[in-house]
This record gives sequence, C-alpha cells and structure tokens, in this order.
Amino acid sequence: MSVDPWAGTQDQAAAEHAHSTHTPPPSQDQEQHPDELCLDSFWSEVETIRQGSGYTDLDCTRRDSRQSEEGEQEEQWLADAGLSNLISEDSEDVDNAVLLSTLTRTQAEAVQRRLDSYTLSLRKRNKPPPRDVRDIFHSPIAQTLLPESQHSEDTAQNSMASVAKTPLSAVTPEHQRGAPKEEFFFTDVAYCEQAVIFLKQAKLPQNNSQRRKEDGTLPRVICPKCRLGVTRIQDLSHADMKKVRQLALIDMTALSDLLELEVKRHKTGKRKIPESTLFGVPLATLLENDQKMKPNTSTPLFMQALLSFLEKKGVDSEGILRVPGSQSRIKLLQQNLETNFYSGQVSWDEVSPNDAAALLKKFIRELPAPLLTAEYLNTFSAVRDITELKQKLHMLNLLILLLPEPNRNTLKALLEFLSKVVSREKRNRMNLWAVATIMAPNLFLHKAVPSRLTEGAEKGQAEKAADVMRLLIRYQDLLWTIPNFLMSQVRKLNENSNRRYQFYDRRIKNLLRKIHTDSRDKPDKNTSEPRRTVKIQVGDLESDTMEFQLNISSRASDLLSQFHRQFLRSPDNGKGKMRRNGSVVYPDCALYEVGGNIGEHCLDPDTHLLDLYNSNPGGEWFIKMKPNASRGL
Repeated sequence: MSVDPWAGTQDQAAAEHAHSTHTPPPSQDQEQHPDELCLDSFWSEVETIRQGSGYTDLDCTRRDSRQSEEGEQEEQWLADAGLSNLISEDSEDVDNAVLLSTLTRTQAEAVQRRLDSYTLSLRKRNKPPPRDVRDIFHSPIAQTLLPESQHSEDTAQNSMASVAKTPLSAVTPEHQRGAPKEEFFFTDVAYCEQAVIFLKQAKLPQNNSQRRKEDGTLPRVICPKCRLGVTRIQDLSHADMKKVRQLALIDMTALSDLLELEVKRHKTGKRKIPESTLFGVPLATLLENDQKMKPNTSTPLFMQALLSFLEKKGVDSEGILRVPGSQSRIKLLQQNLETNFYSGQVSWDEVSPNDAAALLKKFIRELPAPLLTAEYLNTFSAVRDITELKQKLHMLNLLILLLPEPNRNTLKALLEFLSKVVSREKRNRMNLWAVATIMAPNLFLHKAVPSRLTEGAEKGQAEKAADVMRLLIRYQDLLWTIPNFLMSQVRKLNENSNRRYQFYDRRIKNLLRKIHTDSRDKPDKNTSEPRRTVKIQVGDLESDTMEFQLNISSRASDLLSQFHRQFLRSPDNGKGKMRRNGSVVYPDCALYEVGGNIGEHCLDPDTHLLDLYNSNPGGEWFIKMKPNASRGL
C-alpha cells in the first residue's frame, strides 16, 4: 500500500474517523430522518468559522444597520434598478418612461411601493417629496400597464397548462419513493406574474410536511427551449447585462413582495485590507491583479489552481470537505502560498487534499464581503422559506443575475467543483446533502452580515441553509441562464431607447437621411425565405461575407456548418462535434447578433434564424472566434 508524502498520524486518525462515521448507503430509516452526521458537520463548520475567522456576536453589526437613515434602502434600490431619476428634481420624464414602459403590472407595482416608501420617509424628515411616478404617465401606473400585463397573465396561464397540476411540494415523502419526477420550468413570462397566477389558483401548499434530504427528492427540471435559443450570462455584452440586472432586481423585488419575503439589504463596513496577496483580499482586487498576468481570466488564479488540484487529487478522497486537515500544515501551506504562489514556486505534490479543501473553505469565508454579497446574502437564505420549488429556482435565478461578475464567476467555479465531488459519491462517500450541509455555513455565514443561522431552532436553520446550497449545486446550469422574459424586456428597452435618441437628435438632416435609408433597407418581416448577409470577423477586422438562405428550419449551427464548408473547405476536419439532434457544433467560433434591439449576443447553436430575423430585423450577424474560455463562466 503506497503512502502519500503528506500522510501522518493525524491523517491516519482522520481517515479512521471518516471510515467509522462516513455516510452509509441510504436506508429506509434515513429516508424518513435527517442525516445526523451531516448536521453535526454543519455545526462543526460553524464553530470553525467562529474560532478561526473572528466570527462574533453580531449585535454591533445590527446596531449599525438600524442607524441607517429611513429611505436610504429605497433610494439605493431605485438607483440599482436604473430609476434614480424618479427621485431627482431635474430629471426628464422621458428618461423614466423608457424603462417603466417595459415593465409588467406586478413589476410596476413593486416600483410604486418603493417610491411610496421613499416619499413617506422624506415626509417624516420634513423634506419635499419627489414626484409620483403616476405623474409621469398622467394616469395610474397599473392602468397604463394593464393591457400588456393582462396579455402576460393569459400567456402564463396557457404556458402553465402542460405542467402537472399538483406542485412538487404537495407530494408527501411516501409518494416520492419512485423515480424523481420531472418539473417544467417556464421563462417566457415574468416570474412575478407566474407567482400571481399560482396565488390566484391557490396552488401554493402549506409547508407542513417534512421533506427527505436524499438527492432523489429533487426532480429533473426541464426548461422548454425557445426558438430563439438559450441565452447564458456570458452570451451578452456588458451593456445589455447591466439592463438585465436592473430588470432582474425589479422582478425579484416584486416576487419577494408577493411571497412576503424579507429582502432587507445590508452593507459591509469599510475594512482595512490586510497586507496579503491572497486571503482577505476583495475579489475585484484579486481579479484586477490576476488579469495583468492573464487578461481573460474570470476567477482568481489562486482559486483556479486550488480547484484544479482538488479535482485531480481530492474528489476521490473519502470524506473530502468533511474530514479536517492538519491545522499546523494548513497554516504553513497558507503562508507558503501567500509568499510563493505568484512566483510559481509552490509544489502541490506534497499537499494533502484535506488541507487543500480546508484552505478552500477558509479562502471563501475570509473574503472581506460574502461571496453572495452583503446586499443579497439574507435573500439567498430566505429562499428556503419558499414552498414551491419552481419559485425557489425563480428567486435563485434572479439573485444569480444580480451578483457582481467576479462573485458570480467565482461561485460558478466553486459549484462546478462541488458537483464533481457529488458525482464521485461512491468513492468519497459525499452525497449532495452531505456536501451542501458542509459548505452552507461557509457561504451563508459571514461576520460582516447579521444572520439568523445561529438563532432559534438550530436544526431547522441548518437544514434551511443546506437546502438552498443543494439547489445551487444541483440546478446551477439552469440558474446561469437569462430568462426569456428578461431578454424580451431588454430588447424592448433598447428599442425604446433608440427611438428616444432619434427623437432628440438635433441634426435633423442626418435624422431624415437615416429614416430614408432605414425605410429603403429595412428587411421585410413577411418574406418567407429571405437571404441574409453574414459578416465574418477575424480579430478586430472584418475579413469576408457570405450569403445564407433562411427557411423555417434554419438554425445557427447550419450557418456555421456552411461557413466551415465554404471557407475551410473541409466539412470533416475534426473540429466539429455531433449533437444529439444531428447538428454539428464548432467550439472555436460562434454566430453573434449585433445591433438593432440588442448590443451583442452570442447565439445558441439551436437558435432558429428566421425567428431571430423577424425578432431583430435591424441587427447584423457576425461569425467570430470565441474568446478563450475561462473558468467560472
């Protein structure tokens, strides 16, 4: 039997501990009772956080939070939602109307509630209130947006017809003994409008049944594909993603209001950045430094190296993430990494996987601000209080979109690793519930933000945090997509903004010339089989063009196949990958939609091009080389 260079008496003892206390295969008893070992591990993690990173009673933080002025949260919310002009005395009505015109009725009502709350706080402070949003429309906002929201409601009801009438959470454990059921996840209708329909139909059951914690209780979630394809977060330009975040905040707030969730946001106080190169350094600072060495990186280089090592040496280790490493070795390893990581003088061959896993958790919890951000940490935690699974996923999807890019990419890299750990359960004895229970305190407990995890019924709070964690791990691919309704709202927002800028263009001659050109060159939406010119761009220069005949079945993958046949003269050059539907995907290049009602959009290979042509007739199509894939996207 070979012995690893880092193995010592402590590791042998840890291995024996893991062997004697590891999670046994599921049994009938475990199907009815929580895994006590996992709950013990949860509180062991909490104790480690308290002792190792200075986590103390948060009364001081709570006092600081209560000292913020009334109306400050509403003011910040309006700014984040792109509606700060509503409380500005010198704003133009048209600036507000552009965004407000894209909202559904329920979303608009959420905006109105924040304005009313802000106005009330100003009156309490004897300040003149801002203008009411209803003054902008000269009619009640609910009446202004009623036709569109009614259409959304009807659409939602139609799209829900194919979903099983009994929601997942109404099914008792006794009915879940068989294969996991399937759930349909619709994104064409705003999540808050779907919640309105569920509430009207009394589809939300009481949360009075104890769920099993085994992985089998989570169903397979199916998201029907739109003909415009799936849009992932990394597919949009930064300008469009900014609008996505504004609209996602409004929808998330409207959904929270309907579900009566507390979404009070917190701010972390200013902290002195330690004289460290890795631990305790803000994510944005780490990335800024790392991008000087590797421009396309999206997650800290240190975390990439740590996860890479764990994927090679740790995923098969029994009790990985649960079995503690040697505290003395962990301290020495941290000092070594702080000093030598960027010089490339760190040898990973002698590192224990358990030490590396402990260091990973320490890196996450020693961030100056929570990985899930101080603003949204408690909202993430509150997701467990939602009864309906699909609404939990709705809320998590919106929260992921709201995270800053460094946090979102780092979280994705972490979740991908945790998913690999779960996939090796037969070797490492760590199932989804065990991994979620161990990791939850490291993400949901932070000394800078008040938390309810250590209050009240401890067992219940632990299970709540772990349940949200396992949803993040299990459904991460779904959560990192942009819902179709947000894409539609972004397109409408861009269209309205373009009309606004044209209206205020002082150069009337140029405007008239543009109108004449647009009327002459504008494609005919009713053309049954139009041709489209596609520009081919290599680097920063446009190198060529090609013609492509569109029909009702044309997809982006078909256009890319023609590009490879026409320009590379080798349809079977080994670069294409056959998909289940028979299409070929070329991972080195992609089709982009640019301009019109979108900034820049990398298209899904399954995008139906005739539908895209009619959806954005003013856009151009480019074939570009994909940017180097970076971890975390």
